[in-house]
Amino acid sequence: MIDTPFDEHAEKYDAWFMKNEIVLQSEVLLIKHFMADCGKALSVGCGSGLFEHILRTQYGIDILHGVEPAEAMAQVAAKRGMTVKSGVATELPYEPEEFDTVLLNGTPSYIDDLERAFREAHRVLKPGGRIVVADVPAESSYGLLYALAGVRKTWEDAYLKKCAPEHPYPVEFTVGVNWRSTEEKVEMLRAAGFGNFEYAQTLTRHPKYSNNSTEEPVEGFDRGDYVAIRARKS
Repeated sequence: MIDTPFDEHAEKYDAWFMKNEIVLQSEVLLIKHFMADCGKALSVGCGSGLFEHILRTQYGIDILHGVEPAEAMAQVAAKRGMTVKSGVATELPYEPEEFDTVLLNGTPSYIDDLERAFREAHRVLKPGGRIVVADVPAESSYGLLYALAGVRKTWEDAYLKKCAPEHPYPVEFTVGVNWRSTEEKVEMLRAAGFGNFEYAQTLTRHPKYSNNSTEEPVEGFDRGDYVAIRARKS
């Protein structure tokens, strides 16, 4: 997992969401869609615990356990009431069959060996437990913009300035990132032992306009810039 930028620039993560509160709320509603009956849940790469805090305080959804490799992020998540262990997605510090649900929200693109991470999630899930994977797909408008910004290492590129949102994602979090398609993630989940797939999506407008109004999630994965996959442990 790429943890260095999140350690060095932890303050920029929440600050970006505060400037894009409508985008944040749309993404929270997407996670809520699949986490309403999550039982004992683990958030892998929980970051600052921002999503978990909102889900708990606004919607009564408790995701109390987290794993986070970036110490600066983990400290913030702990202050927000989570029990956070230091660790990475490919070697979860838990015993087999501890959780009903494992959430990877915004983390898949930062995990080098994603299939191994999915196998670890499978290991710590109870029989019949579910994994929820939410991220920016490579094929989406955000995915394409982020990939280009990562190559340019700036949002000041003349072309990017024409089509980027008013408050773009910190460029430090786009460099060297492996944006994957929804199809790739599904293939890895199948290989890790998951089935019974469900899909939901949000941020269906162009990124330049996605912070204009909150979106409720809709089924599918064909037009959303943030897509969630839920699958069951076989």
